[in-house]
Amino acid sequence: MEEESCNDLDILTSIISALKKLSRDDQQRTLQAVATFLNLSPQGTAIVADSRIAASSAAGFTASSDVSNFSEDRNISPKDFMRDKGCRSDVEKVACLAYYLTHYRDNPHFKTLDISALNTEAAQPKFSNASVAVDNAMKAGLLVQATKGNKQISASGELYVQYLPDQAAARASVQGIRKKSRPRKPSVKKRESTQDDN
Repeated sequence: MEEESCNDLDILTSIISALKKLSRDDQQRTLQAVATFLNLSPQGTAIVADSRIAASSAAGFTASSDVSNFSEDRNISPKDFMRDKGCRSDVEKVACLAYYLTHYRDNPHFKTLDISALNTEAAQPKFSNASVAVDNAMKAGLLVQATKGNKQISASGELYVQYLPDQAAARASVQGIRKKSRPRKPSVKKRESTQDDN
């Protein structure tokens, strides 16, 4: 039965061979996904929630359902979460609060009032106008409309928050999605009047 068992070197060779076919970013996401499902990190300790979330997205799972199934650190306070994300604008704050509601409070559909209440709980400065902040987050594509007048965090919003506090990476993740999802319509030129029209 020894022939049926693979040794570490065989497995490692197979993994490296498979990963070589992927881009560098895809390699990283795949390794994170594997570590997530096996509850490992490169150091052999339990992995944190954000890397699990990123890995689950890379593996094609919806963040609102599958991430929570194997997320361990769901006890982080909203105050600590917001501090770690280092938001620089109201739009980023809204996205992070929406992310927290979705993944840490099992509340994927929310209203502006929910965002404001969590903002207060997180000891963040008050929004000058919470409705405007939420509308701006929607215009930025970080939130989308849900049922019954509720909002929910979008796929690009999830990626954006996952990359924070790295502002450059967060913006790049959203720009890549926008380019794919919003092709420009060809402009329609007005027909110039000619003498034949008379």
